[in-house]
Amino acid sequence: MMHTTPQNPPLAAALITMASVFIAATTLLAKALGTDTLGTPLHPLQISHGRFLFAFMVISSAVVLLRFRLQGPQWRLHLGRTSCGWLGITLMFAAVAHIPLADATAIAFLNPVFAMLLAIPLLGERVGRWRWGAAGLALLGAMILLRPSGDSFQPTALLALSAAAVIGLELIFIKKLAGRERPLQVLWFNNALGMVIATVAVLPVWQAPTPMQWGALAALGTLMACAQACFINGMARADASFAAPFSYATLIFASLYDYLGFGVIPDAVTLAGAGAILTGAAVLAWREGRQKPRLPEGTPQAPAFRP
Repeated sequence: MMHTTPQNPPLAAALITMASVFIAATTLLAKALGTDTLGTPLHPLQISHGRFLFAFMVISSAVVLLRFRLQGPQWRLHLGRTSCGWLGITLMFAAVAHIPLADATAIAFLNPVFAMLLAIPLLGERVGRWRWGAAGLALLGAMILLRPSGDSFQPTALLALSAAAVIGLELIFIKKLAGRERPLQVLWFNNALGMVIATVAVLPVWQAPTPMQWGALAALGTLMACAQACFINGMARADASFAAPFSYATLIFASLYDYLGFGVIPDAVTLAGAGAILTGAAVLAWREGRQKPRLPEGTPQAPAFRP
């Protein structure tokens, strides 16, 4: 069954921008938890577990309060989507503990590029010159951010690059899932399955968090749930070519948080690499919006960044 939502571009812009505020805050919390800022650093698997655990609690509360009825899910698509999402988030949390938030966030914007590349063999999509050019420009930006020269090379940035690739694969599952289920149901199953996967994965490395770490984990999961809700509802209320660019604000907020929390100031290399990636992602979103018809609610039409 298809579901439609009234179009409201100003509200869409506000929701996507708010999602960006929340997403950037989750990366800041992940960095604090993955370093010694709040105590003994937690393993990325444990940070990811906290993200899914508390997000699941928040979304389940919304399901109960709204008396939302869950219907028959597309189990294979949900499992594939959630497995990729869990792995992508875990790799991203591992990356932000070692490289500037601006670098990790900019590299994460490559996920629609990887989704485009994967859609060729997996969905049989054809890619024109504009989209190839946008992908090439974005990948060039990633190479700049890796700083592949001498002592400046950032091997841990490869974790963020891997995260973008895995999340790109997740977008393939989301495209197949789009329009088949209501957004709240998609969010609930995503976080429920993610919590199960993360719980099993964290057992070998779990350690007792400090009270401050528990608070940060709870805040991380809550903010991620809010980001997902804002993002999906924002994308449902406007074309991707209009809404997606507002997600680029994530990079601005991530840089601001990194400066306020850790005193990190983006350098010229970060600005150049991020600029190339964002330009490529913007062109890709623009072409996607021009070439494809309006899709049902909950369909991420090649978004620049997906929480």
